[in-house]
Amino acid sequence: MHRFLRAIGFSNIKSRQELEPILGKIMSQPDKKKKFQITPNTNYTEFAMEFGSQIGIALRGEYDEKGFFYMEHYFPYCESRLITSSEDITVNKRVDTNAFTGMCDDLRLGISMIFYLQNAVEYLELQCEDNTPHKAKLTLSGLALKGIILLGVYHDVRMEKKHNRRYQRRNRLIAKAKNGDQNAIDDLTLEDFDISAKIRSRIQTEDLYSVVETSIIPYGSESDHYSILGTIVNWSVVNNTLTGEEIYQMLLNCNEILITVCINKLDILGEPMIGRRFKGIIWMQGHADFQKIR
Repeated sequence: MHRFLRAIGFSNIKSRQELEPILGKIMSQPDKKKKFQITPNTNYTEFAMEFGSQIGIALRGEYDEKGFFYMEHYFPYCESRLITSSEDITVNKRVDTNAFTGMCDDLRLGISMIFYLQNAVEYLELQCEDNTPHKAKLTLSGLALKGIILLGVYHDVRMEKKHNRRYQRRNRLIAKAKNGDQNAIDDLTLEDFDISAKIRSRIQTEDLYSVVETSIIPYGSESDHYSILGTIVNWSVVNNTLTGEEIYQMLLNCNEILITVCINKLDILGEPMIGRRFKGIIWMQGHADFQKIR
């Protein structure tokens, strides 16, 4: 059983036997179906069905020369409709299945963002070697099993302008540092020391989550799991069309990166509102529009 099924409204499914009818329905009545011919006699196929706005289940496998389908794996997904990044994306195949992880070096994070690639068939159609950089538009989303809502941090106009200037300056320094500019590296090092000193001073009298407004940190042994703290930009309630369970769908701003996160209403503490913050562990997913490669 895929444990993130709960995040899209399948909390009552406890066994593979209960899941089989749903997988059968996806194969017989898919909303989307994509194929890629691996060999003259074998087609790699993906079926997907939506169970609400931007949420669903996809399954992948192969058809042999006799027309028999062998399912390889399935996964729940949450889609995002907002472009998160336009940086180079590197894709690598997982060891165990024909699933892929993507990696994006975004200056806003300062780390390599790793995500589960939702549109693997489109990547296979490129017929290129793994670990090859691609120019593509990327949208990021995530599924969460637990989360809490925190109050937001107030910014007046002056503070907002100061934050934007500091953010733009840091991005310029990171870009120069990536190209080997030693002065930029030194400036970033000094800036980090300055930030650390300010944090040590403020943490004596302030709460941690008033000092740290947003964050995104790799979590656990899975490379595409992250602990996030993000400001809610927008949110809605989505009903799973099969089970009727309610799902919170939130657009979060994490370090100036927009991520759409889905979580079962039963698994969240607090009520989302624009300006409040969400804190939780997510399984990061991404859709790379390889058709826009230049």
